[in-house]
Amino acid sequence: MTMQLVIGNKRYSSWSLRAALVLELTEEPYAEVLIRLREADTHARILAYSPTGKVPLLITEEGPVWDSLAIAEYLAETYPQAHLWPRGEYARAVARSVCAEMHSGFVALRTHLPMDLAHDQALAETPADALADIERIVALWNQCRTRFGADGAFLFGHASIADAFFAPVAARLRSYRVELPPLAADYVATIYQWPAFQRWLQAALEEPSW
Repeated sequence: MTMQLVIGNKRYSSWSLRAALVLELTEEPYAEVLIRLREADTHARILAYSPTGKVPLLITEEGPVWDSLAIAEYLAETYPQAHLWPRGEYARAVARSVCAEMHSGFVALRTHLPMDLAHDQALAETPADALADIERIVALWNQCRTRFGADGAFLFGHASIADAFFAPVAARLRSYRVELPPLAADYVATIYQWPAFQRWLQAALEEPSW
């Protein structure tokens, strides 16, 4: 059975993007089921697949897996040859830590700089709590790149689950023209040069807006 990934609009659904990028890292075949968000029947259509009524959801031969972090862990365990987490016990622990922080935090960034891959304009004024989130993100990226990123341009050298989780953040920072220090700006450029992200971005730009 070919896996299926149930997603929302590519232009707006940051959680769907995370799961898709992790799935791309496995190089396994899969099919997309795209459900447009904010439609009258959106919730009902998602409930046909997902018990939470949310995307993303991965349909596997064994059954459904929902939530982007659970999907990432399932794929890492199912396809160990893909090295979705970085090598080394401590590096993996840090990678899981930063993904968990991304998964549960940065509410101000999400609120004030929502993902819209077609957006290209700075905010007139970025709220202080969003700036604090950005400062923390830049510090995380610096920590990962400095300690673990010597053998490549991603957070832990090679592309991993951590990069999939922070790709929508990188997109937000570029979309809203946030000024960044050189290391963070280089990392955003790395995400935009990632072929899997480029494919998603191209499809997102071809979608109709809300």
